[in-house]
Amino acid sequence: MADTFMKREKGEELRFEIKQEIQFKAVSRRNRLLGEWLARKFGMTSDETEAYVKEVVISDLDEPGIDDVVRKVMKDIENHGAGISEDEVRAEMERLFTVALEQVKEGFKSDTV
Repeated sequence: MADTFMKREKGEELRFEIKQEIQFKAVSRRNRLLGEWLARKFGMTSDETEAYVKEVVISDLDEPGIDDVVRKVMKDIENHGAGISEDEVRAEMERLFTVALEQVKEGFKSDTV
C-alpha cells in the first residue's frame, strides 16, 4: 500500500514539474513572439530583430507577471513612435501565449515520443 502511495506521489510531482516547465517555456516563447511582432512593426532588420527579441525575453526576468515586459515594450513603442496602445500589447500577448503554449506542447510531445 505504501509503495502505491509513493508511486502516485512521484507521479504527481513529475506531472507538476512538467506543467511548470511547459508554462515557463510558453511564457518565454510568447515574449519571443512579441519581440518579433514589435520588430516587424518597428521595421527592424533581421539582426536588429534578434537583438530586440533577446531584450524582450530578458525583460521578463525583472519581476513576476507581465508588467515588466509591458513597461519595456511600451517604452520602446513610444521611442519608435509606433502608435500601439497598451491594451493592444496586452491583447497581443494573450493571443501569442495561446500560440506559444501550443508550440511548446507540440515540441514537448515530440521530445517524449
